[in-house]
This record gives sequence, C-alpha cells and structure tokens, in this order.
Amino acid sequence: MSTCLTILGFNSAIPTVNSSPTAQFLEMEERHFLIDCGEGTQVQLRKAKARFSKINHIFISHLHGDHFFGLPGLISSFRLLGRETPIHIYGPKGIKEMLETIFRITQTHRGFEIIYHELQSRSSEKIYEDNRVEVITIPLDHRIYCNGYLFREKPKERHLNMAEISKYPEIEICDYHNLKLGKDFTLRDGYVLKNEKLTLEPSKSVSYAFCSDTRYLESVVPIIEGVDVLYHESTFLHDLKEMADYTGHSTALEAARIARKANVGKLILGHFSNRYGDLSVFTDEAKSVFSESYLPKALEPIKIG
Repeated sequence: MSTCLTILGFNSAIPTVNSSPTAQFLEMEERHFLIDCGEGTQVQLRKAKARFSKINHIFISHLHGDHFFGLPGLISSFRLLGRETPIHIYGPKGIKEMLETIFRITQTHRGFEIIYHELQSRSSEKIYEDNRVEVITIPLDHRIYCNGYLFREKPKERHLNMAEISKYPEIEICDYHNLKLGKDFTLRDGYVLKNEKLTLEPSKSVSYAFCSDTRYLESVVPIIEGVDVLYHESTFLHDLKEMADYTGHSTALEAARIARKANVGKLILGHFSNRYGDLSVFTDEAKSVFSESYLPKALEPIKIG
C-alpha cells in the first residue's frame, strides 16, 4: 500500500469560503494519522472521503487556534459515531487540560479512552514507533512552543526470488521469514547461499516531514535530510521577511532554502497569509531556489514514493 497524503486545509489563521486552516490526513503502511486539526477538519475529512474512523493517532503542532480548534468537535463526533477504541493525542503540554476542561464544562461523555502524550522537549525525539512506522518531532521556532513531525517507514523486508529458491528443495516455507530479513541459507553440506541470490531488493521506504509554523530554522535540516516530501509553512513572500520574523513565520524563499539544504524530493508550501489572492507568487519565489516546489491542492491525494 502506497503512502498517501491528503491536505485538508492550508491557509493561515482565518477560514475562508474557499480554504480551511491547517489539517492533514496521512495514510502510511495502513496507519491513519491526522496532523493538526484546524476548524472544520471533520467536514474536510468527509469531503475527502477519508476513513477517519480509523484515525488512532492525532499530532498537534502547537496550541494556536487555527491548528487545533477542530479537535473538540472531531472527538465529539467520534463519540456520536460509537467509537470505542482509544485514541492517542500528541501535542504541547496543556492540550490535555484544554480538552478535558471543554469536555467537563459541556458534560461531554466519551465512550472511549483518550491517551495524551504531552510534549515539552526542545530536542528532537521519537514519540511513536511500531514495527512499520516511526514518528519523530521536529522542534520549531514559533511564538509559542511548536513541533513539526517526521513520519518515516521502517526498512522493508526483502522480496523472495522464487525462481531461484525453487532450485533448492532444502529451502522450506518456514525459512522464508529469515530470507526476507536478509539472512543467508546454509545447505546440509555446509554450502552457504548468499541472501542476495535468493531475494530481491525491498521496496523503498518513504518519509514525510511536516513543518508547521516557524521562523527560518536551519536546525531542522539534519532531521529532515532526504525526505521524499516536505511540507513547510510559507506565510509571507520574502519582501515581508521582517513581518515573518516578528510573527514567527517563514517566507516562501526561506522554505525553499530549507528544502534545498535538506535535499528533499519535493516541497509543498502552505499556511499562506490571507493578504495574497494569487498563490502562484509563492511557487514563483520558491522555484527560484528549489525547482521542485508546489502549491497544495486541498482534498487531492498525494502519493509519496
């Protein structure tokens, strides 16, 4: 199954008729992740025909409203839809108090457990891992504590070369697992069959980096080095760099510089200020530094890898 990203919303601050605040739906190795949850996210999930009942992990970058105001409503909808399985929420310290206060005041009764993972480290750390995927924080520089997130598939098993394996009756089905893991096979006479003879190269593992609100920050480069796709905020054009610095944001030019330094495969810009009507000016500026720069398209799935 290919990794697929659906950008649900990408504008900054105020929702408009034609655009929504930040939220993304990432499907990776049959895991379903929600990244940020701006106002109206659950409506966008329905428009995208996303299987949001399968979301078990939600990652919130920071506690500015345009990145999490949709979360209480989404959780309430989960309850109304009869959800019973636990949900994990990752976000800055304070997110538990905020949500539980809303649930207490509104007397919202949940039929499922919320497991909070409150973050406060200023260093990059692994916050989620299973046998296929890992998620690592990307510390950012905004007006308040803020993290981006790196989603990375683990190395995949090798593929069996059945045409070659069939030549050796000693190799049985029970041996296939070790072959997929890259182990050699020793015949009864002691001859060692090298793994590369019996298997084929594994499928490429892919990665996706989400850099939410941040000033230009070169310390993210070694964390996101070589990712297939990078989403990086670009609230302003570079002629407003002073405003970007003051408000804790980046310009399109700066996002492109990060993409180039990190040698990423593709850059998706986002979090545009509402002062801009024609968004093509962002790619014009970014492409002057990094040619693989693109505008997001809301609700249009993007295959990664």
